[in-house]
Amino acid sequence: MPCHCLAANYVYSYWLLDDPDGSTRYRLTVSATTSLYEYYLSKNHNLPPYEFAQFVTPKALEPIAEDLWDIYNDEEDFANGVLMILHQVPYEESNRKYPVETIVENEGDCDTFSYLAASIMKAGGLEVVLLYYEAESHMNVGVHLSRSPQDSRSSIHSYSYQGRKYYVAECTGGKWENGWRVGECPEEFEGASVAIITLENCENQSPGEVSSSYNSLVSSSISLVLSSTYTMRSQTVIISGSISPLRSHKNVTVYYGLGSSWSALETLVTDANGTYSYMWRPSSAGMYYIRASWSGDLEYAGADSRICRLVVISVFWLILGIIAIVITSVAIVRVLLARQARPPAEVQSSL
Repeated sequence: MPCHCLAANYVYSYWLLDDPDGSTRYRLTVSATTSLYEYYLSKNHNLPPYEFAQFVTPKALEPIAEDLWDIYNDEEDFANGVLMILHQVPYEESNRKYPVETIVENEGDCDTFSYLAASIMKAGGLEVVLLYYEAESHMNVGVHLSRSPQDSRSSIHSYSYQGRKYYVAECTGGKWENGWRVGECPEEFEGASVAIITLENCENQSPGEVSSSYNSLVSSSISLVLSSTYTMRSQTVIISGSISPLRSHKNVTVYYGLGSSWSALETLVTDANGTYSYMWRPSSAGMYYIRASWSGDLEYAGADSRICRLVVISVFWLILGIIAIVITSVAIVRVLLARQARPPAEVQSSL
């Protein structure tokens, strides 16, 4: 049966200046779908420090980086633009989380801000590392620039690693117009021992992206149809639907859920009519929850379909169920026949 719903997205706006001391303001609107948020909620969050790079997700935040390059033509201004965004997110002590979670929950602390900043900077083509101050329980970002920062208002701080100089980019702070800039470092971390975490092991692919635009994003919707809600293992189920308003050549991600965990099943591309279709042969039996999502574009916010249930039955359990029914039926028939064959009780009467 078809499932259809209007987008229920998380939408936030961030102010930007054309350069740290500029007078032109831009308002960037960022939107994330529920499915993308829950996908990252389902990922492993208990990572040791040497795996912190996995919290950096540049692919999911590429649209933000692309929009920043529309107003900046200098890598230092670009990096400072990223810091302006982070300085508008409320600071709140939290557990480690992925950048999409930080955007959706609209709060975070030094490490979650650093993962977000590093993701946008790397998506924009900058060379970035994480700077982890274990003794101080703090983190910020190191960004490599082709020249020393020009907009720093104090002495410039950097760390060298494998012949590269990485300038400190502090991600905390609530004053976006005149907050920390690249090269500036909070006094308590000057000269502190730091672990440099490179990003070779960051996430290179994502099932979806946030949508980003300097204009207000228009709502969209996406439908989902399953050819059957019950099927046998390895049998084909057709998953299909469409985006409305019609959006051709757009990526649609189909997610499946087992329990509270969501995984990406397949990413498809809509045809000229804005429709998509996928033939799935579930390899395992179980109760699946299916939904489709598209990330949106410069005009439209992304959307999630409603969640549809699919019950997949294995041949083994089907045969076992049939055998159980047959045995139960035979037993009932035998009981009924035995009752019919029993002689009538003698009736005794006394005079």
